[in-house]
Amino acid sequence: MKTTLKIVLFIVAIGFIACDDKEDDKYADYLVAKPLTISKEEFKTGVAILPPKFIEESGKIYTYENYIFINDKYQGVHVIDNKNPEAPEKIAYIKIPGNVDISVKGNYLFADSLTDLVVLDISNITAIKEVNRLEGVLGSSIIWPMADFYEYDDVDSENEMVIGWETVSEPRLISEYEARFVGDIMLDAVTNSASVGQGGSLARFKIVEDYLYAVDSHTINVFDIVNLESPKMLESVFAGFDIETIFNRGDYLFLGSRSGMYIYDISSPSVPQFVSEFQHGTACDPVVVDDKYAYVTLRGGNSCGATESGLFVIDIQDIENPTLLKSYEMEEPYGLGLKDNLLFVCDGKAGLKVYDKTDVENLGMLNHFKDIVTFDVIPLENSLLMVGDDVLYQYQYQETSVTLLSTFSLR
Repeated sequence: MKTTLKIVLFIVAIGFIACDDKEDDKYADYLVAKPLTISKEEFKTGVAILPPKFIEESGKIYTYENYIFINDKYQGVHVIDNKNPEAPEKIAYIKIPGNVDISVKGNYLFADSLTDLVVLDISNITAIKEVNRLEGVLGSSIIWPMADFYEYDDVDSENEMVIGWETVSEPRLISEYEARFVGDIMLDAVTNSASVGQGGSLARFKIVEDYLYAVDSHTINVFDIVNLESPKMLESVFAGFDIETIFNRGDYLFLGSRSGMYIYDISSPSVPQFVSEFQHGTACDPVVVDDKYAYVTLRGGNSCGATESGLFVIDIQDIENPTLLKSYEMEEPYGLGLKDNLLFVCDGKAGLKVYDKTDVENLGMLNHFKDIVTFDVIPLENSLLMVGDDVLYQYQYQETSVTLLSTFSLR
C-alpha cells in the first residue's frame, strides 16, 4: 500500500514539474523600458539649486572658466570647481528636469529642459538663479532606449511629462514579444565678446558669437543672445533626420547624424544655409573638425543601426564636396577631440586612444589608456578633460603624449 502511494505521489509530482516546465517555456527575459515621469506643475517649477550630490548617470561635459559642468542624464547639472585640477571639488547641483545639454556665455548658462530653454545667471557660482524660461522652443531631447517592451500606456499625458527612461530585465510571455509590433509600430518615428565655454563633441548646443544653435533630431533652432538674459527665438531650419551633434569651425556648422554629416554656412548667422553632406550609412555619429579634415566616429550595434564601428577621416578642403579619405577600425567609439596634432578618441570600454594626426592617412597611436570606460573629451589649452563611467579624468599634455593628472569619482 505504501509503495503504491509513493508511486502515485511521484507521478503527481512529475505532472506538476511538467506543467511548470510548460509554463516556463512560455516566458523569456526581455528588456523593458519604463518611463520616468514628472507632473507638469512640478516640471514648470522644477529648476532648483541644491547642495552637491552623487551622480546617477553621467552624461555630457562642459567647461567654463575654472568650472566643469557635468550632465546627470535627464535630471540636471553637477557643478565642479576645477581651480586645482589635481583636486577638483563638487560645489553645487542644478536640478533641471529633462536636461541633456548646456552652453555658457558671459556668466549665463543656457540649458534644455525637455522642450523649454532655461537661462540661469551663474555670475555668483554659490548663488545660481533662474532668470528666464522660453517654453516649447526646442525639440525633445528624450531618446527612447533600446528595449523589447515600452511601458508608456499608464502615462497620464494630460498631467504628466516623460523626462527619461529606465531599462530593466523582466520575464515576459514570448507570445507578447512576438505580438509587440502591433502596438509599437510608431516607435521608429519617435526614436529618432563675452567669454564662451566649451563643450564636448557630443554636444547639441553651440554658441557662436551672439547666436545659440540648438539641434534636435530634425532642426537647427536659432536664438539671438545679444541680450543674454532674454534670448530671442529666430526662425528654425529643417536640417535632415536623426541629427545628434553640432560642431563649429569658422563660418560653418558641422552636424553629426545617424546617416551622415551635414555642413551649414553661418556667414549670415541668423539663417544657416545648407552647403553639403557626407553620407555614411546608419550609425551614431559625433564629429570634430580642423582646417582640412573632419573626424567622425561611427558606433555600430544597438540602436545605431550599423554593425561595424570606426573612425572616418573626411577631406573637407572642398567644402561643397566632402570625401572619405581613410577609415580606422574602432570597438565602440563615442566622443573625440583635437588639440594641435593630437587626436583623442573615446572608444567606450576599449578606453581612451591618443593619436598623432600629422599624417591623417597613417595615424600613429601615442597612448592607449585601457581598463576605463570612456564617453567624451574636451581638449583645453593646458589639459584634457574626459568623462566616463561616472568618473572625471584629467590629463596633462606632454611633448608627444599625455599623462594622467587626476581622477575624480562623481558618485
